[in-house]
Amino acid sequence: MLLGAAKHLAQNRNFRGSVALIFQPAEEILPSGAQKMVQEGFLDRFSISQVFGLHNTPGVEVGKFATCHGPALSSLDDFDLVIKGKSGHAARPHEGIDPIVISAQVILGLQTLVSRLTNPLEALVISVTKINAGTAYNVIPEQVDLAGTVRTFSPALSAFAEVKMRESAQSIARVFGGDAELDYRRDTPVTVNHPAETDLAIKAAQNLVGTASVNPKMSPRSSSEDFAFMLKARPGAIMYLGNGPTAALHNPAYDFDDEALPYGIGYWVTLVETVLAPQS
Repeated sequence: MLLGAAKHLAQNRNFRGSVALIFQPAEEILPSGAQKMVQEGFLDRFSISQVFGLHNTPGVEVGKFATCHGPALSSLDDFDLVIKGKSGHAARPHEGIDPIVISAQVILGLQTLVSRLTNPLEALVISVTKINAGTAYNVIPEQVDLAGTVRTFSPALSAFAEVKMRESAQSIARVFGGDAELDYRRDTPVTVNHPAETDLAIKAAQNLVGTASVNPKMSPRSSSEDFAFMLKARPGAIMYLGNGPTAALHNPAYDFDDEALPYGIGYWVTLVETVLAPQS
């Protein structure tokens, strides 16, 4: 999409000013490519004053756009949680301390933090996504390694999650004679669209496909995007483009719809010509 827009803009130049096309490496891969680019000063080097992003979204019809003012995507925190026990024979569990059983209790306890200790009107997601333990059928392992992610729109909730996850895991583990260690990392901030730039993005999409095909009040999403680092450094906005009824993002059955390409190209071209409208 960006290459197509680059070709059109270079050939027609129906805009006043200059445009930088950002081909970001390591998108959503830690350490973040966007964060690294910002740290290395590319925004200053190329005199970039505003930044805009575009992301496809399954479940929305191809050719339709969506965005919102303010927080659009949640922050991303990652964690590694080690549950420590005492190895022993699986036939004599009373002689050891079973970290697998403790881990089961800890995982349920983490969900209780969400359902019973936080305001249900405030978004907090704690997902354990990795479990690693044991190598034999008849051996209780020494420890269990858990890992996962935390999503929220509130820095205060992020801090709350770290404190309560550590307290909960350690308390549960120690009741059974074990222990727990938490490594909690704040990886990506909330993606916040800026007011004026969001208006420009909405106007560009509406100019391209019409008002009826643009949702300017998209519900904020609990997924995350390292474009947030650019939005912390410069005003801008992220826009979503429909990818049709394919499987969800990060699903192995996901399929990008090539029919979305012209709409993405058209959005970029229209946005540039809207932001940098030529003098009449």
